[in-house]
Amino acid sequence: MNKYSGRKAVVAGGTHGMGLAVVKALLDGGAEVVLTGRNEKNIETARTELTSSAAHVVRSDATSMADIHALGDLVEAGLGQIDFVFVNIGLAKLEPFDQVTEASYDQSFDTNTKGAFFTTQRLAPLVRDGGSIIFTTSIADEGGTDTLTVYSGAKAAVRAFAKGIASALLPRNIRVNVISPGFIDTPTMGITGMTDDDRDALKEMGDTATPMKRHGTVEEIATAVLFLAFDATFTTGARLTIDGGIGQGISTPR
Repeated sequence: MNKYSGRKAVVAGGTHGMGLAVVKALLDGGAEVVLTGRNEKNIETARTELTSSAAHVVRSDATSMADIHALGDLVEAGLGQIDFVFVNIGLAKLEPFDQVTEASYDQSFDTNTKGAFFTTQRLAPLVRDGGSIIFTTSIADEGGTDTLTVYSGAKAAVRAFAKGIASALLPRNIRVNVISPGFIDTPTMGITGMTDDDRDALKEMGDTATPMKRHGTVEEIATAVLFLAFDATFTTGARLTIDGGIGQGISTPR
């Protein structure tokens, strides 16, 4: 199947989980992809797993302006113009409001917010007119949870960024949208610093809280991302929730 033959994409945060699923779907469809990560183990695993010559795995830290600019230079030299950017940059840590420190606050906003913004700013000039950009936020970008207060604020900022950037790129017909996942079955469950027991407990809680009574799969995320990227040609500035109904006020039938 060559649905994406001739397409070129960048997936920032593409070496594991949801990002890697998007990369695999793009490659299966015939696209050429630059994917980034900063965890050396995930980078090496992705390099081993992705045997296609169309996959270019790059170490890049979204909190480093030097790395962001170097990524843009690499993409420009290697791919030239691109069709799609998936800004799948994120860091979540369970931290109660009264335990947040300046260091943990800065770490969250440097990754989730500053990194996402400046990665997009650097890559946007390389996106073809008529292309698309998608950000990953979270269903936590609205509502309130004590242990995710800072993360929620950082992701809400990204959601706001997407609307402003969508406006800025309208003259070039570049669409900018957001996906907001709920509980998704990824290696880390989206939270850093948890033990295996913590992840098991979080998964059980997520299955109970989600009206569809299960976690989403990374393949379901990839399907939604690529729909927005290539098929939703009259959609920009939108937020697509992929959450099994948990953020939609749906009650489980009695």
